Formats: sequence, structure tokens, C-alpha cells
Amino acid sequence: LREELIDNGDWELVGELLDAQLLAGSSAARQRRAMRRNGQLTDVVDLLIAETAQVAAPTAEQTGVTAFLASYLPEEDLLAGRAIDEAIDRVIAGPQKKSRVVSERDKRITAYHESGHAIVAKLLKNCDEVNEVSIIPRGQAAGYTITRPVNDDNHVTRGKLMDEIAMMLAGRVAEEIVIEDITTGASNDIQRASAIARKMVTEWGMSPLGTIYLGNPEHEVFLGRDFNQQAMSPETAAKVDAEMKSILDECYDTARNILSEHRDLLDNMVKVLFAKETIFQNEVDMLFEGKTPEEIIKISNEKSMEKMKAAEASKTEEKTDDKTEVKTDDKTAADEIKKLHEKLKEKIEKIENSAPAEQTETDTSEKPEEKKTDEKPDENK
Repeated sequence: LREELIDNGDWELVGELLDAQLLAGSSAARQRRAMRRNGQLTDVVDLLIAETAQVAAPTAEQTGVTAFLASYLPEEDLLAGRAIDEAIDRVIAGPQKKSRVVSERDKRITAYHESGHAIVAKLLKNCDEVNEVSIIPRGQAAGYTITRPVNDDNHVTRGKLMDEIAMMLAGRVAEEIVIEDITTGASNDIQRASAIARKMVTEWGMSPLGTIYLGNPEHEVFLGRDFNQQAMSPETAAKVDAEMKSILDECYDTARNILSEHRDLLDNMVKVLFAKETIFQNEVDMLFEGKTPEEIIKISNEKSMEKMKAAEASKTEEKTDDKTEVKTDDKTAADEIKKLHEKLKEKIEKIENSAPAEQTETDTSEKPEEKKTDEKPDENK
């Protein structure tokens, strides 16, 4: 059933299925019910939605919906490939909002903010590979940087968590270095980094406080938590806050040192982003190989043109094949009609040839008395 969906090229439906994860509550169940009401490949919907959760936090390309769709995707089908990327990005960050009017000042700040994320992620060994950087507003974000892991690791090390926090804070660091001020754009980054730091201290035993579980004050009793669980004392809470701040400050300094040392990379990536708005892993790699923004933009445009030409050529060949098939079908139909016509002609000739013989037999027999009648001859006879 899934093969049928891919073979039919229903990429918009695939995107809609991935969007189901953006709905609150039991979104998958509601989406399945909606698809049933609309009569849209309900069994396929059930199968793909079940796997969409893996794409919402993308893992290795060898697993999940991404690999499944990629296995059926022709390399030359640029439009379909972009459809898959767009579907995944919409799940992660929301739909693009190209119609949103963005001032040059905001665009510049966003470009440096996202470039900071990408450069630190690229240079820290424990961060995931940078897959896409964009300054196009998407969802509630002014821009986004997407990283995807190489494999599906269940166990996360302290070093990886520290590098992830440094990457999250790198956007704020880039703002501070370039515009010599800070903005509200890092709100979500700070929230996520603080959440990881708190868990490192209170749940995962990754601080000088030791291997002790201090619980999470955000857990509510009515959600099944232990009613008798005691909140930590003010002294312990102060120690937790101090350890959290220590982790965040260390990661902030790491990001600052990297971006200060690679300020030229920061400026070059911003130039490419201003020209392309969205760049992918190959453009990021070219920046770190030392290519100038002008060279990267030229190479990227040439590759895009080649892919578009290949896609158009492929579509032209398909149309030619379709026309050939139509001509072949028409010729076959014409031959069949000719054969039927010949058979009918032969049958008519036999009927005509047999008519005189019947008349002769009638003449030799006794002729009944002719009766005049006004009845019309039977046309069927």
C-alpha cells in the first residue's frame, strides 16, 4: 500500500501526513479519522503516521520515513526530493512564511544568529551534522538551523550534551559579537539549554552534586507522581541553580571562543545566506573548505540548473514515451477495427450470395395464392 502511494507520486499527501504531528493532543488519531472520512488511502495513512514520529526528531537516514521515501525516490527527481525535505522541515519547525515582511536589520540579525548555530555545530565533534540553515521564517521562528544525527544512539554522553548546549547558545553569542547587543531571538534556545542543564544536575548525575536524583518540580501529582515526594530544600535548590549556571556559562564560553576565532566564517556564511536564503550541507562544507561566498553561490546555482534541466529532460522523455504508447494503442485499435470490418464484410457477402438460391427454391415450390396487403415489409428480415 505504501508503494502504491509513492508510485502515484502523492507527495502532497505525504506532506499532509507529516503535518499531522503539529496538531496538539492525539493528532495521529484525529488525522486518521479525517482521512477515513475523506476516503484517502486510509491504510497507507495509518502506516505512515505510525512512522512519522521518527521524522519529527530526525534520526539516521537509514531509518524511518526518510529512508523509506528515499528508497523510492529517483535521484533526478528534484521536485520530489524537495517535497520530502519540505515535509520534514514543516514537522520540525512549522510551515514556511515567505510572505512575512522582514526588515534588512532583522534579516541580518537572523543570518548571524543561525550562522552561529551552524558554525559551532560543525566545529564541535559531538554535535550532529548540519543539514540545513535558513533565514526564511518558519512557524514561530525567524530562521532555523537543522542538524540530523548519523545514527540512533540511545545513550547520550555528557560531552555530547555540553556540545549541544554550546550550539544552542551560539546564536546569542553571535549576536553579542556582531551587533554588540542581545535580542529576544534566543528565547527558545535558552529555554532548551536550561532544560538540558537542569536534567544533567537533577536527574542524570552529571554535576559535582553527585549521582543523586533530585526530581523535577514541574511534575504534577495528578499525572501519577508520588504524592509523598518531597520538594528539595532551599539550600539544595540553590546548589542546583549554581551548577546549572556553571554548565551554561562553560558552554557559552565555548561558543564564544569558537565564533571569535572563526569570525571570517561567520561573515562568509551570512553572505551566502543573504544570496540563497537557505543553504544545505554541501554549501556549509564548501565554506569550511575555504571557498569564497561568490564561488559557493556560483557552484550552487550551476548545480541547481543542472538538476532542473535533468528533471525537465526526464519529464520530456516520459511525455515522449507516453505519446509513443498512445500511438501504439491507436494503431492496435485501428487494426482490430479493420479485422472486424473484414469479418462483417465477409458475412454480408455470404448473406447476399445465399439470397438468390433461396429465391430459386421458392420459385420451384408451389406458389401460394398471392394476397395483396398493405403491410410494410419486415425490415429486420
